[in-house]
Amino acid sequence: MSLLWMSYAWADAAPAAAGNSAPAYMQFLPFILIFVIFYFFLIRPQSKRQKQHQQFVSALKRGDQVITASGIFGKISGITDKFVTLEVSDGVNIRILKSQIASSITEGSANA
Repeated sequence: MSLLWMSYAWADAAPAAAGNSAPAYMQFLPFILIFVIFYFFLIRPQSKRQKQHQQFVSALKRGDQVITASGIFGKISGITDKFVTLEVSDGVNIRILKSQIASSITEGSANA
């Protein structure tokens, strides 16, 4: 009896499989849409921020007051291709990676 039931089950499933004749690009359309959404909301803005930060870092000069990514305030006393020497207090200098400088600070915001 169960063998007879199995043959009916296979017979019912066969036309459903044959009726699935959607174009191949329609199967990939959700993946393409997800990638486009990720590109415009995540990848593109991140690359813009990275480009702006790289321009900011390349424009740094001696005497600029900056804040590092870890929150250290200081004045640039020396600068090379990869490293920056910050004067964080009178006579206290630290060397950090140039890429770790988060932003510059103005005179008004340094006192606040």
